[in-house]
Amino acid sequence: MDYQIVATLGPSSGTADTWKNMLAAGVTAFRLNTSHLSLLQLKDWLDRLAPFLSTFDPIPSLVLDLQGSKWRLGDFAPFELINGQSVEFIYNKSTDRPNILPVPHLDFFKAASISSKEIVLNDARIQLWVESVEQGSIKAIIVQGGLISPNKGITFTSSQHRQENMSEKDQAIFEQTHDLGYIRYAISYMKDAAEMIKYRSLLGPSAYLIAKLEREPAIDEALQIAENAEELWLCRGDLGAELGIKAMAEKVYRFTEMLRKTHLPVLMAGQVLEHMIDQITPTRSEVCYLYDTLTRGYHGFVLSDETAIGHYPIEACRTAALFKTKD
Repeated sequence: MDYQIVATLGPSSGTADTWKNMLAAGVTAFRLNTSHLSLLQLKDWLDRLAPFLSTFDPIPSLVLDLQGSKWRLGDFAPFELINGQSVEFIYNKSTDRPNILPVPHLDFFKAASISSKEIVLNDARIQLWVESVEQGSIKAIIVQGGLISPNKGITFTSSQHRQENMSEKDQAIFEQTHDLGYIRYAISYMKDAAEMIKYRSLLGPSAYLIAKLEREPAIDEALQIAENAEELWLCRGDLGAELGIKAMAEKVYRFTEMLRKTHLPVLMAGQVLEHMIDQITPTRSEVCYLYDTLTRGYHGFVLSDETAIGHYPIEACRTAALFKTKD
């Protein structure tokens, strides 16, 4: 089988030697999640990647995630969230106050009264329950804690309220990079076909656009979204945070059943080889799932933490490419 492997770059994969080894292991494209980068940091990555990528023919693609309408925490010193304790979310870009989490999205606070009482962070690894809501402030009790750090995703479960607008940062990223012929844009938290049409009109007909399907309406309108995209990614991490893991599994199954109706490449993303963040070998279940995913019609995988912050980025790429043999 021949298929795509997109490897996310980060602290574990920041050198040219690592990029070379990743490509040799079977990687077909790299990815930068711009939500975790300032514009200056993104420029630094591009300045280092450009001369490396230009040595290849054809040049490997570089995917830039645009944050879209996804909510993320602001800037603060990482700390541990302890079960049973209370924490406050405030409308701000940053804070240095203890037990305070900044959220620089006003629509997050507007959504509180019309959403579930459950807040989940970092792909639902951390769970909280809303105690009170005031203007620009939400107090919540920690149900399932853990270490939390800046820029992690945050959402209410079963919430459809978002402000679907292209942010100033996303616009600046596009202006900074659209002349580079190897750049592709992955649009986070795509809501529906109407939003996809909006992005196509904003970014133009020549931009290579990837729709990240991580909300229920986007899954339901995937075929319509595909009319204005070059590629689809099914992103289970945020989809699971939005729907809960049981409903997520059911939605993924139904989406996979209609997969072959679209003419676009569709990649699977979200904890593809999660075990390999800390372990040099995958689980048997992960390897079986790789094969099953490919035989059911997916065109490849997106590796995230496995290659960005994991201990074995090259081994993870090699494992993802296990079935990359031409028939």
